[in-house]
Amino acid sequence: MDSLFTPVRLGGLSLRNRVVMAPMTRSRAETGDMPSRLMVEYYRQRAGAGMIVTEGIAPSADGIGYCRTPGIYNAEQTEAWRKVTDAVHTEGGLIVAQIMHCGRIAHPFNKAPGSETVAPSAIRARGEIYTDTEGMQPFTTPRELAAEEIPGVVLEYAEATARCYEAGFDGVELHGTSGYLPAQFLSTGTNKRNDAYGGSVAGRVRFPLDVLRAMANVDGGGRVGFRISPDNRFNDLEDDDPQNTFAALLAGASELKLAYVHAIRIPNGRVDNIELARQYFPNQVIGNESYSGEEAAEALDRGELAAVSFGRPFIANPDLVDRFWRGKPLADFDPARLYTAGPDGYTDYPALPSVS
Repeated sequence: MDSLFTPVRLGGLSLRNRVVMAPMTRSRAETGDMPSRLMVEYYRQRAGAGMIVTEGIAPSADGIGYCRTPGIYNAEQTEAWRKVTDAVHTEGGLIVAQIMHCGRIAHPFNKAPGSETVAPSAIRARGEIYTDTEGMQPFTTPRELAAEEIPGVVLEYAEATARCYEAGFDGVELHGTSGYLPAQFLSTGTNKRNDAYGGSVAGRVRFPLDVLRAMANVDGGGRVGFRISPDNRFNDLEDDDPQNTFAALLAGASELKLAYVHAIRIPNGRVDNIELARQYFPNQVIGNESYSGEEAAEALDRGELAAVSFGRPFIANPDLVDRFWRGKPLADFDPARLYTAGPDGYTDYPALPSVS
């Protein structure tokens, strides 16, 4: 699997290997959407990755959806994230912040007092969300954003990007899938607007493109990536023609000279997500979803991908790159401890003993 361990450059980001840690919500933030001391150790342990992409980080209090998830919308949070990036950099690692606004995928019990749940249209998502105080609760109906408010939401992403750089992150990634705010604007099932931010494909891609442009304007597109998964129906997402929708998004994004597109493949989906991403970002695609080390190396050898991201394998294998290098078996994680508070199932998975 030699190709996994070769360096690669994505825009302004130089990766020492092609094993990327995928973003994963782990619900270990503290009161006030604050990054915790546990998170410092968690990311430090995994700094052997060519690049870490953090869990989703809210650009505003309105952007919080789940319990115990972090933000970067004030000075205190920014300073706390600095401890994380310092720890990763001390280990020689590279770390990118994923910016995630949950939009309608939220509940007031998980949000700060005075914050709102907003979306492109006032359509409640089917399903439930976990809250620490009252257990599972149905999603609530979001408030539809007025057209004049949307530039302010775009600005929140730009301000979050600036704070990420202040906190020492090497880059930022826009979370554009999984039913969160950019995907809600993109999809016909969640965007029923008849103004400049809805209706046609050009209208529906306007918000995510405005966000990417605003993020790129902070310090260049070479430090900005974005994550997509066309035809991903998670969190009650539905689009009539995801191939056409995401082709338009990718075409617009390709003009911004971004670092990469992070594409999640979907088996038996209506769209070949990797191939669609490669059409517009031929040398800058990070592939994701259930790759083995061998399959990832084969995709790299064929020139299909620039790097491959691994999520679940990084949970119980903080030394994943070393295990791949040494040909060692991977440990299994405990799904019951994925989102629990505290170090159990988070920072207590051991690395293999080092070899002399």
